[in-house]
Amino acid sequence: MRPDSERDFAQYVANRKQALYRVAYHLLGDRDRADDAVQTTLTVLYARWGRVHEIENLDGYVHTMVVRESLRDRRRWLAWVRLSPATPDVPVASADPEVEQRMLLRAALRKLPERQRTVLVLRFLCDLPVLEVAALLGLAEGTVKAHTNRGLEALRRQIGTNAEVAA
Repeated sequence: MRPDSERDFAQYVANRKQALYRVAYHLLGDRDRADDAVQTTLTVLYARWGRVHEIENLDGYVHTMVVRESLRDRRRWLAWVRLSPATPDVPVASADPEVEQRMLLRAALRKLPERQRTVLVLRFLCDLPVLEVAALLGLAEGTVKAHTNRGLEALRRQIGTNAEVAA
């Protein structure tokens, strides 16, 4: 790879890495696995960097790569191996209500079935339309709409129940 091309790649990664990590984290629910998915995606992208001028929408292409790598990671048998039943870190209580709301939402998302969680993350975190989510996941549009509806209902129930307990 040429030095100017390497600089372009490094600049692209510096600008997009956090957004890619956020998507992978919300799909996988685990920081280490999200790091691995992003790293694998960026490694493949580095190998293809010489041909990126042929790609019309580079951000969309890389976004699709990280989503597919995250979905592939969830299917690997090693992803199901847990050394301990819970994370050893104990979350610190915050006085900021937004932090508590985010933690509550993340916990509720983790309880959703895999497909519903994936659809909700792609639809609302990544702001993708139904048609793109359907194409990305290989589902019918109606199936994406049904997963969205059921997932939102489950989140509302889950968050409503937790909010009542916390009050």
